Amino acid sequence: MVKSFKTFLKHTAKDFHNQSVNPPVVRASTIIFKSMQHIRKTQVKARKKPTGGHFDYGRQGTSTTYILQRILTKLEESFHVFTTPTGFGSVFLAIFSVIRPEDEMLVADPVYSPTRILTENYLKEFNVRTVFYNPHDLKTLEKNITKKTKLIFVENPGSNTFDFQDLDKIISIAKKHNIFTAIDNTWGTPYYLKPMKLGFDMSIVSATKYYSGHSDVMGGSLAVNKKVFNKVKTAEKITGLRLGPDDAYLITRGLRTLDVRLDRHSENAKKVAAFLSKNKKIQLLYPFKKNSENYRMWKKYYSGASGLMGLKIKSNNAKSVKKFVNSLKLFGYGYSWGGFESLVLHQEFRETGKRKYMNLSKDEHLVRLHIGLEDPKDLIQDIKQALRYLR
Repeated sequence: MVKSFKTFLKHTAKDFHNQSVNPPVVRASTIIFKSMQHIRKTQVKARKKPTGGHFDYGRQGTSTTYILQRILTKLEESFHVFTTPTGFGSVFLAIFSVIRPEDEMLVADPVYSPTRILTENYLKEFNVRTVFYNPHDLKTLEKNITKKTKLIFVENPGSNTFDFQDLDKIISIAKKHNIFTAIDNTWGTPYYLKPMKLGFDMSIVSATKYYSGHSDVMGGSLAVNKKVFNKVKTAEKITGLRLGPDDAYLITRGLRTLDVRLDRHSENAKKVAAFLSKNKKIQLLYPFKKNSENYRMWKKYYSGASGLMGLKIKSNNAKSVKKFVNSLKLFGYGYSWGGFESLVLHQEFRETGKRKYMNLSKDEHLVRLHIGLEDPKDLIQDIKQALRYLR
């Protein structure tokens, strides 16, 4: 029976052996065998089917982590999915798997700030050169390709500024020059975008966000195709980047309602965006205006939009922007996003990273909103009362 995405999430991973709707949490450092022959047989099975969940040591995972990997592999429509302790762990694993000293990589200019620090600063010490390209002008990508270029790293949409890119064109350029590709797809998740079907070699999602959905667990996933599987598997083994069973259980439980939550996040965000779009002091950084390039690029690839958006506020009074943020009552103040609650964050320059292609004048300020699962009327009313402080 063919199951839709929504039905699959509700019916997968049931444990009939333990008569449990959700799989049990199996914690193990030592994997117990009946004999040495049993160990060797398991090791042979693991070599023949390296994605098959055959373990001889706890660092490789348990049945709990393997079940989550199977679910995510199905959702991503990938060859395999590796899971890591944090979302950024998956970013690191993707890069570490294919980049070596003297290699070069091309990275989208508006990437997550820690990704920028890793690629621009930290890897420089290992003689790896990083060049940042303009997401709205892919000529800046292709003209910087050399014989040493090994990876194109995309984040879509861009962190904080929400730039949507022409993904087909990026894949075409990469294939033309035989370059690996990776994308951070945390904003859309495979519910709204399936990068592996577009041709990406690796797809990253911070499971801390929408997969979990409850702001109480951290984790990451790295979906891969067959081409890079062995490289990532080797790197994972060497680094020990493996998600623990308790976190895997919580993420699996959160995935059951991923579609329901994302649909609601999207509905609420559209209503909030419609309200904010009428304010002349605010430029909405969200795929809302149909005549914009960002909207066209979003519509071309995505089946929906999540609840995270940016506001570019024009004001000569920086204190009034902070007053606006601090006057919100229903928005929590804190990092991360993707949980059931609404959040707000005033973005400082150090948090966006020093970008080459971002033009932000002194009277422009970035505020990030995550629209949660509350009643959108209440959220709009809260924003409305706070907007009166903008000068």
